[in-house]
Amino acid sequence: MKFRVVHQPTPNPARSPFRVVEQTTGREVEWVNRYLDFECLRRVADLTLRSYAQHLLHFIRWWESVHHTDVIVPEALTESTLLDYVRFQSAQEPAFCGSTINQRVAVADRALRATFPGAPSQIAPGLQVSYWRRAPMGLGRPAPAVSRLRVREPKRTIVPLSVDEVARFWSSFHTSRDLAIVGLMLLQGLRSQEVRDLNRDDLLLPEAQIRVPGKGNKPRLLPLAPEAVQLLDHYLRLERPDAPTAPLFVSLKGPARGARMTPAGFRSLFRYHRQTTGVILANPHRFRHTFASDMLRGGVSLPALMRLMGHAHIQTTLIYVHVTPLEVYQQYARAVAQHIRPIPVMPS
Repeated sequence: MKFRVVHQPTPNPARSPFRVVEQTTGREVEWVNRYLDFECLRRVADLTLRSYAQHLLHFIRWWESVHHTDVIVPEALTESTLLDYVRFQSAQEPAFCGSTINQRVAVADRALRATFPGAPSQIAPGLQVSYWRRAPMGLGRPAPAVSRLRVREPKRTIVPLSVDEVARFWSSFHTSRDLAIVGLMLLQGLRSQEVRDLNRDDLLLPEAQIRVPGKGNKPRLLPLAPEAVQLLDHYLRLERPDAPTAPLFVSLKGPARGARMTPAGFRSLFRYHRQTTGVILANPHRFRHTFASDMLRGGVSLPALMRLMGHAHIQTTLIYVHVTPLEVYQQYARAVAQHIRPIPVMPS
């Protein structure tokens, strides 16, 4: 059978707007959607629900290819179920990256345990090993944790854009709206979803501040750079349609004029300018990483950068810390020049 994820908005807060269904008949995969409803009841963000639905869609397609049915009964779940799922993904050409495999297995594990109460003891019990997890940053006492089935993930190294790449990409924009969008990512470090979710009343231009919706419904109030204030002011005065709509960034022409920009519209915007300028790495997240690198070089502390970027944990902020060998040498030279500790005089 063919399965797919469909978006079915509903006012019911206990029902997920994303459903996994059989493609031809529209029949729902009951156990998957029951788990999505459970996560919706926990008020998980819509983007997270969509991600869970996509991960479970991949799992149900694999299960159906192996067992020739999408129906799962607790008796069919064994210790090797998740191991076989990992082996299947690792054997693909090209193989899926470690983070993708780990995310899919974790979601499938939680969904199976939540929707089949009798199955938890059968799903890879030997892979759960209790151990003492060291406290973050070495602060506080170690805490007990459980090790689940995971594959090794390569260390993430995201190189920020160079000054020349930013200048080339920036020079290809010709509308105030697009310049304001890129400016909020480069000068404020906003995520693309955060930019799309902005409303007009989130801007406090006289106070040079902006209220960002935030990931996971965690709003934050940020200062606006003078250049960002100017870009937003130009967009509002010169280009934004004079329509009584809440969204800040809207379509400027066509039938959707005045409606909030869609994710597809954002992707198309960046894809076009990457092709035009040849700056292949110019994507929204790369601009966010460039912002973080610029802030650290400017002397912003890690706790302050954590607040600016809307991270819940400082370990996430540390991913964006990229120190070059030249910077290590320069910081060492400055520290030595300040004579932090008196150097003993050698006897003659």
